[in-house]
Amino acid sequence: MENGIGQISNEIGGQLATRRVDELRPHPSYSRHQLAPSTQQISALASVGASAFRDPIVITQDRIIIDGYARWELARTLDRKTILCIECQLTEEEGLRMLLQRHRRSNSLNDFCRILLASEIEACLKSKAESNQRDGGKNKGSSKLTEADKVDVRKQVADAAGVSVGNVAKVRQLMSNTTPEILQALRSGEIRIHRAWCWSTMRAEKQREQLRLRRIERAVKKTVRTLVSRQRTKISRSHDNSPSFTGSALRELARHLSASESSDVGEVSIALVDAPGKCVFLTKELYQVLEKQQELLPPC
Repeated sequence: MENGIGQISNEIGGQLATRRVDELRPHPSYSRHQLAPSTQQISALASVGASAFRDPIVITQDRIIIDGYARWELARTLDRKTILCIECQLTEEEGLRMLLQRHRRSNSLNDFCRILLASEIEACLKSKAESNQRDGGKNKGSSKLTEADKVDVRKQVADAAGVSVGNVAKVRQLMSNTTPEILQALRSGEIRIHRAWCWSTMRAEKQREQLRLRRIERAVKKTVRTLVSRQRTKISRSHDNSPSFTGSALRELARHLSASESSDVGEVSIALVDAPGKCVFLTKELYQVLEKQQELLPPC
């Protein structure tokens, strides 16, 4: 293990050190954009016990965390006093670039989060581009970039985040055209950039409704997968390939629905779910309404 840690230390040009947990802090850009490791990430680390702290976290000489946010949060939760670190001599911008680099292929920072962080270096990139203009004799005394320079800056931001230039542009629009609920869903990875961007032309109320429906859809699909898996297990154990509900049970359900008072049942939504098998699901609320109206219902 020591050889492995030493190799990592050499690769990133840092020194091994043990630091107090309470003297470490997130990168300012990480805090500004309200980023944090997910509960699932921390729980997964906690499940492996002391092994969670086998690898060191990466920090700067100013105690700014570059990599290892979930381990740091877990250490704080467990009230650990110290944690093993690799300490690197980096400026704030260099630290941000390393943070982006080390999280390109991890699940801890999705595309949206990396674009938010990469946007923090845009001002520096623009300043360098303007300086290059002046040094090259173009646009002397001007602080405005040419369209080519603007495109180059956007590409550098995209490269730093490991995403396409198109997604950088979409995130910029989202930051001014969407609701806080959508932005939080993007941070957590609950929805993707393109989906949120498609919603961004809608009114705020409609955006929230789309998010609500998306969550319902995901919950239904998860329930369907669970139920289908359980049913397949039952069939496998019993070697009985007969379905749980016959066509007659469906006809009986349809009869009950048509016989019930419309004022009691109210509006019933029907949604198509892309899931394996032939299944019909009732919400508890609808089943309870039907149960009050009829003595006999298909078994659940």
